[in-house]
Amino acid sequence: MPFFDCRIRQRSSRISTSRIIYVNQTSQPEKYRSNAISTAKYNAFSFFPRFLKEQFRRYSNVFFLIIALLQQIPDVSPTGRIATAGPLIIILTVSAIKEIFEDIKRRKSDQTVNNYRTTVLRDCEWKYTPWKDLKVGDIVRVENNQMFPADMALLSSSEPLAVAYIETSNLDGETNLKIRQGLECTSYLTATAAIRDFQCEIECEHPNQNVNEFTGTLHMHDLRRPLSIPQLLLRGARLKHTRWICGVVLYAGHDAKLLMNSKVAPLKQSKIDAITNQRILFLFFALIVLAVISATGAYFFDHKRLMHAYYLSSQGKGTFNFFWNTLTFFILYNNLIPISLQVTLELDISMYDERTDSCAVARTSNLNEELGQVKFIMSDKTGTLTRNIMKFKRCSIAGINFGNDEADDFQDRNLLELIRTSDEKASSVKEFLRMMAICHTVVPERDKSGALLYQASSSDEGALVRAAAALGFVFHTRKPRSILVSELGEVKSYNVLNVLEFTSERKRMGIVVQCPDGVLKLYVKGADSMIFQRLRKDSPIADDCSVHLLDYASKGYRTLCFAMRTLELEEYNKWAEEFAGALISMDKRKEKLAECAEKIEVNLTLVGASAVEDKLQQYVPETITALMAAQIRVWMLTGDKRETAINIARSAGLVHSDMKCWFIDGSSCDETLRYVVESKCRKIFVNLALICPTVVCCRMTPMQKAEVVEMVREATDDVVLAVGDGSNDVAMIQAANVGVGIIGEEGLQAASASDYSIAQFHFLRRLLLVHGVWNYERGVKVILYSFYKNICLYLIELWFAIHSAFSGQTIFERWTIALFNVVFTALPPVMIGLFDKPLPDRMMLSYPGLYESFQKRSFTITQFAVWIGLAVWHSLLLFFLSFAFLYDPVVWENGRVGGWLMLGNSCYTVWPILPVGEYMSDMASIMLSSSSFWLAFIFIPLTTIRTTFAPTPREITYFHEHFKKQSRDIYCERSSVLEYDEISNWSYQDIASEEQLDTVTASEGALLNLKFPCKCREIITDKR
Repeated sequence: MPFFDCRIRQRSSRISTSRIIYVNQTSQPEKYRSNAISTAKYNAFSFFPRFLKEQFRRYSNVFFLIIALLQQIPDVSPTGRIATAGPLIIILTVSAIKEIFEDIKRRKSDQTVNNYRTTVLRDCEWKYTPWKDLKVGDIVRVENNQMFPADMALLSSSEPLAVAYIETSNLDGETNLKIRQGLECTSYLTATAAIRDFQCEIECEHPNQNVNEFTGTLHMHDLRRPLSIPQLLLRGARLKHTRWICGVVLYAGHDAKLLMNSKVAPLKQSKIDAITNQRILFLFFALIVLAVISATGAYFFDHKRLMHAYYLSSQGKGTFNFFWNTLTFFILYNNLIPISLQVTLELDISMYDERTDSCAVARTSNLNEELGQVKFIMSDKTGTLTRNIMKFKRCSIAGINFGNDEADDFQDRNLLELIRTSDEKASSVKEFLRMMAICHTVVPERDKSGALLYQASSSDEGALVRAAAALGFVFHTRKPRSILVSELGEVKSYNVLNVLEFTSERKRMGIVVQCPDGVLKLYVKGADSMIFQRLRKDSPIADDCSVHLLDYASKGYRTLCFAMRTLELEEYNKWAEEFAGALISMDKRKEKLAECAEKIEVNLTLVGASAVEDKLQQYVPETITALMAAQIRVWMLTGDKRETAINIARSAGLVHSDMKCWFIDGSSCDETLRYVVESKCRKIFVNLALICPTVVCCRMTPMQKAEVVEMVREATDDVVLAVGDGSNDVAMIQAANVGVGIIGEEGLQAASASDYSIAQFHFLRRLLLVHGVWNYERGVKVILYSFYKNICLYLIELWFAIHSAFSGQTIFERWTIALFNVVFTALPPVMIGLFDKPLPDRMMLSYPGLYESFQKRSFTITQFAVWIGLAVWHSLLLFFLSFAFLYDPVVWENGRVGGWLMLGNSCYTVWPILPVGEYMSDMASIMLSSSSFWLAFIFIPLTTIRTTFAPTPREITYFHEHFKKQSRDIYCERSSVLEYDEISNWSYQDIASEEQLDTVTASEGALLNLKFPCKCREIITDKR
């Protein structure tokens, strides 16, 4: 298994790619979007062009449009002018009504949102204004619990130093509060008079989708101040625990990040859709061949038979007539391609994809069939396999290991006693707990009872802050520039000078604080791979801490290292000036900030390490065992360290003790992954990974996860499913054939970007093994049946053409042709799509091996050919048997002999009492009173069914051998144990018999590998 408060120089020249906004002024340097939104797809002028363009992307609709146009040519169409145009218009009308209805709902929703009202400064006074009338540069006042109407920059608030608290659940699903703070130079804007006189200029980046990054600069007089995420208020977020804020509109309407992210996930096409288009193309060319053959037959008949009929004119014979006949037969045979096929796929299949017991939501119904063909599952670890509910379990401080694996919460009497001593190691313990209480982005709040609650965007940070509080270092107040911590009952204030943000690339965060004694300290926490390479060379506890980290990782704990450095004032001032310059940079601000962080995060002193437990979700091992028994390969892609990843893999059942494990490693995990994904060894790595039952990839970035998914997709034709719960899994989910998002602790970003969303990982078992198989079987049956029924009926036109001198005369009345798909045979595909279940869900869950068996019954060219052959055979039987029974010598009740329409109606009959044409008046009473008709009506279907569904010796042999292979570890009994030899002699009928077996005793492995149900009254698991 491979595994900033200072005045600076005059503003420089502006970057042309930035947006300039004049705040509280009547005009802007350029025209920006209004704040009105419209999510409607159509308007009065664009509806028909856009709707028709969308509909005629489908091969079948284009085909039938061509047929409908050809039928309008006089004297060419044997089926009338509306036989195809009528059903096509009906189908397009139904689709148009559906689109209009959905668009009306979108317009009503837009109107409601656009008419929300907010307070805006207009004409030097506050006015209550609809959202749609807001403009870029307006100053807006938002009250507590109100949503922000546009993306705004925070200027001031009711709280000291322009602090505000917001909730972003509408954006990312996270319910924890986030802190925002306006600039100090604008925090005085609390009175209306001051706001009325305020003017400035903001330079910011152009609108983009990234909700986690923002770069801007505020220009006021000779000052420039940086604007970033702490000053950004996004549309859709809600103000909390703050009476009011004032902000300036930066991005309005569809330029807001919320609207820019409200896009449909990348278009994915299922294999069945692709294969269906191929089959339609095949039938299209077959249709051309049949039309040419029939036109050729008509040509020879004209020249060899009619040359002696002197009374018939020979005018029009030749090449022109051949072309004309080809068009006639092309129209005559066009119904070989079912017009109801695409409507069936779009409407019927989505109807039965109801929300399951797993609370699954299907956002992309055209991928339902793919759920039954999954061969690879790429799974995230944290929050997907695990609960993402963290508990602080152990820690390593000053080379000493503290904590207890057995306790639910952190417990260690030695640490509690050590804190209250004057020992040298006690100062290390206090420094460690102090870092846990200070180095974070957690926001404290109190509930109605006064109890302290922590709002954390990261579950790890929340666990660490709570643990520090439990050990006597209680973080209880966050101010704009300071943090208050109660250390063993003594309240201390730490001034926060700079924050070095955490990113997936840095894998660490840092904070520069000024302690109560005036000392400047840099605190850094992050992954061990990032901290250890920045330690000073004489770090005394590094070796002991490394041993403890390996021990924590082997138990599946998530680890972080804590390091610090005392800063000299001169060194800090020099660095802070450079950092302030990077903060106001409009060009590559993120990269410049990272460079500044690298310069100060050096020569660190290791303080300790933490271990946080993240338990597996419920039923994860059982789910993975079942998925692997279904011959689905499960890969785990995680950003955690190798030891943690392997331990979780073992706990989850991905790795067993009897497995041979191969490790691919390098000087760094980033280097290793980059080497195998991007280098010439890519193919070798893929070939190696594909023969392994499972693969664990660790220390991965979000883009590397997506690259691994794409790599497997490129190397195989198999369906790859990706499942994750966080924003760092979105790229992977969108890169896979099928993306599944788990609604978890990290919000809704993964679920929103996915094709399907579920509540917990174990619901994936039911989603694939039950609904995947059902959807695939139903989809294939609907498609094959749709092809079958049309080919079977309309090939009769070919056989009739042979008997009608290739005249192009249709054997069926034109309205029966028009209504065949949309009325007469519309119900069977719907019933199949709604109710067909190959096996009960209980059986599918009990025998995961069935999943692979149904995969082997895929939509192959052989299977398609069998159904086509069946349709041809049935068309032969239907025509020639009907021809034999109802030929001209048969005299009907009215004294006339049967004609071509009587013959055609007999072949066609589904409900013979329904007259749909003028020539069929009274035909029902005539046919129903004829003994010849009733004899044919009974004999022909029975003959057709018998020749199709009679079991063959080959089928019985196949099931017999299949069961024999799967029964090596199974023995059965009535009153005594049967021997293996007796099982091997059973027939298929014995195996399928409900009464054949009283009890089945089998090993666990045999039950998992059994490919079809062994029916009995009791199943006993053999523990031998």
